Amino acid sequence: MNYIDTLRDQLREMGTSFVETMPSLAIAIFIMLVTWIVARFGVKISDAIVGRTEIRSSLKNLIDTIVKLAIWLTGLFIAAVVVIPTLTPASLLAGLGIGAVAIGFAFQDIFENFLAGVLIMVREKMRIGDIIECEGITGKVEHITLRETHVRKLSGELSVVPNSILFKNPVEILTDVDQRRHEVVVGVSYDTNLDHAADVIRRAVEGIDDVLASKGVDIFAQEFNSSSVDFLVRWWAGSTPRSGWESKDKVVRKVKAALDEAGIEIPFPYVTHTFKETVPVSQLGDTGKRAP
Repeated sequence: MNYIDTLRDQLREMGTSFVETMPSLAIAIFIMLVTWIVARFGVKISDAIVGRTEIRSSLKNLIDTIVKLAIWLTGLFIAAVVVIPTLTPASLLAGLGIGAVAIGFAFQDIFENFLAGVLIMVREKMRIGDIIECEGITGKVEHITLRETHVRKLSGELSVVPNSILFKNPVEILTDVDQRRHEVVVGVSYDTNLDHAADVIRRAVEGIDDVLASKGVDIFAQEFNSSSVDFLVRWWAGSTPRSGWESKDKVVRKVKAALDEAGIEIPFPYVTHTFKETVPVSQLGDTGKRAP
């Protein structure tokens, strides 16, 4: 019976305490509602102020996140003080310090991506809309959050990439500038006058609209291949992958037409058979018939 009485007394005290804290809880809920409203207006005000500047979209998102986070932390602290009057900033910071250590170990990857997201948003390179290549992923940056970056592949799929991967690994930004250099290999036969062939190729490439002839066209005799002498042809065009593909298509077509018109052969691989002893023609024919 003593246990039952003790339990009854404890439940009665808990109920009385809950009833006494009802007004404080109601005020705390009201404070949270006000915090939600203020956070929304705060973000709109931040957008209005930042929108007048030429700030990057990723940095704008970071500012909005910081404003929203600051408002919510303030509202949560005020609501906690209302519910727990004995709570002070010093005791709250002490509790947060102890809890931060435990949370840091438990959510190490999350905090790593969070910090990497902040640094990615702050740095000047890799903006929204850039086409990047990292760890086998090539695509357009569509959105950057504090934890992950959304990259739309050139084939249409969306890749959600943790920010730590983009921060710790080399990232190639293909559209950092408006133009970049493209190249293709062109082979000509060994009996070709190389100076004449190089001049024909140069005039063909410089006559293409998509090629920036003002930045120069490079024609280098590169190597003696098995059936041809190969030229490395380099030119400047748009930096996006599609611009590169389109310009390369035009260069290949125009060079092929120009070499055909000049009577310069683009050889396919030749195969030469060498026999140590003379083989009669009739024996060659018989061998050919017996071949499977």
